[in-house]
Parts: sequence; structure tokens; C-alpha cells
Amino acid sequence: MEQGNQGIGRENRLTDPAACTMLPTHHRYDYSMIDRRPVYDWPGGKRLAFYIGTNVEYFAFGAGAGSDPAFGAAGRQTQRNYAWRDYGHRVGIWRLFDLLDELKLPAAHNLSSLMCDYRPDIVERMRARGDEIIGHGRTQSERQNTMLWEADEAHMVAEATATIEKFYGRRPYGWMGAGMSHTPATIDVLQEAGYKFLMDWCCDDQPLWMKARKGRILCVPYPLEVNDSVTLLFRQQAAGDFADMIVDQFDEMIEQCADRPLVCTIALHPMTMGQPFRLGLLAKALKHVASHPQRDRVWFTLPAKIADHCAALPAGIVP
Repeated sequence: MEQGNQGIGRENRLTDPAACTMLPTHHRYDYSMIDRRPVYDWPGGKRLAFYIGTNVEYFAFGAGAGSDPAFGAAGRQTQRNYAWRDYGHRVGIWRLFDLLDELKLPAAHNLSSLMCDYRPDIVERMRARGDEIIGHGRTQSERQNTMLWEADEAHMVAEATATIEKFYGRRPYGWMGAGMSHTPATIDVLQEAGYKFLMDWCCDDQPLWMKARKGRILCVPYPLEVNDSVTLLFRQQAAGDFADMIVDQFDEMIEQCADRPLVCTIALHPMTMGQPFRLGLLAKALKHVASHPQRDRVWFTLPAKIADHCAALPAGIVP
């Protein structure tokens, strides 16, 4: 009898509108409809900000988290999936660098700080290109949504930041958690550590301000959809599908940006799109972007420049 009453109570709570206010939520940003916001321009009167974000990550051998080329989702860590990821360091990223050089496109790199210790040649190439580094934790093998005390998370952020600053010559001001992971305090920890923006709340095509306990921090758009890892590994789609997504996303957004400023981003991982049979498809898609007849609307840029521009706009323009 007691169990039956408990069941009825749960059902009533689900159907009672007043009870729905108890649903867990967050207080980090307010709801805002994109067609009711102030309109502004990017520098030079541009309307579409475009940037490429790569994920250059270091993994533990046989331990921790990590994707698998056969199974997609994180699974048991073996020498096979470690070697597949290392292909991105040994081969894939260098092919991506050459392609970006050919097209004269800048890039932002979500970088595990341990890359500075274990793969310094890659980080040197980023610096030589003048690319932007985004803090991405120490290693992709650990996640911020595990049971981290706030002090431990703050220590991890500080350590990763200091390592990158020491090696790269300047600190990162943008952050993406490993695996886009967060604890309840991550936004506060990042803002108090001097970060100006984060990129792992994929909720909009425009930047937005997020609330922190001691101020605010900008959220710069980053794609969960136009993302080679999600497309190829988790959804098991073909490389041609991903290349078509790049073209279709860009073509649609370059039309929509006539009405309001937008951010178009492509997310790449060197062990996936750096494979020879995929590289040509990626090159074709990026050449379409770089030579588009309406490219005069496009600001080929980096996340930090987007953040700086938004921070300089009058109050109330960016939601």
C-alpha cells in the first residue's frame, strides 16, 4: 500500500504544473530569442565570423578516458586506440597545418597542456603560424565532471594555464573542458582564474554572457554538430557527409547573416580528418568557404578576437 501511494505521488508531481518549478536548472544565462536581439556588425562591417577549431589532445596509455575508432564512445583503453590517436600527432595534424597554410586560414587549437611536454614540435608549429591556443585541460584522459573538489579543479586549471603560458609565450584566455566537461563550479573557477571566455556550452549561433559568482564570462559558439568526432565516430557517418555539413552550414549561415551577426565554426580532430581518404574532402569543403562569392561578408578570425569585439560593444548588445 505504501509503495502504491508513493507511485501516485510521483505521477502527480510530474503532471502538476506547480511541481514542475522544482525541476533542476541553472542560473548561468537567461533565455533569449535570436530574432529579438540587437543587431551589430563584426569588424569591417562583416556579418559572419568564421573560425576553425582543432582538438589537439594528449592521452594516457591504457588508462583514463578516450574514444575508439571502432566503437566511437569511450571504451577500454588499448594500444590500438592509443596508436590511432597518436596517428593524429605523427601525421594528421601536419597535413591539417599544410592545408590551412595553403588556404591562408588561421586556426584555434583546443590544446591539452601536456602536449607542450610530450609533443613540443606541434605546439611550435602553432606558434609559428600565429594560431590561438584554447585551454583544454592537462590531458583528454581526465574529465572535469568527475568527482573533483573545487580546489582541485582550480589547481588543474592553473597548472594547465601555466604550462601553456611558459611554453607558448602567452597564456590562453579561452577554455574548453576535456570532453566539454564541467563541474557545477567550472564557470566560476575559470572566470576567477582570468579566463575571458569558454566554448563548451553549444547553445547559440551568437556569443552570450554567462553569469559567474564574481562577474561574467563570455560563451563563444562552438559546434557540437559540425564536429568531425561526433559525425564520424559517434554517429558513424561518412567523411563525405561531414564535408557536406561544412558546406551546407556555411552556405545557410552566409545567407542568414544578412539579418544578424553569426558565428560559424568547424571542429576538427587530427586523427580523423587528417586521414588521407578524408583530407581531400575536407580540402574541397574549406576551399568552398575560402573562395565563396559572398566572402566579403565573412570575418575569418579566432575566438579571442570574437570575445574582444563583444566585450567592447555597448552594454546590452550581447545578451
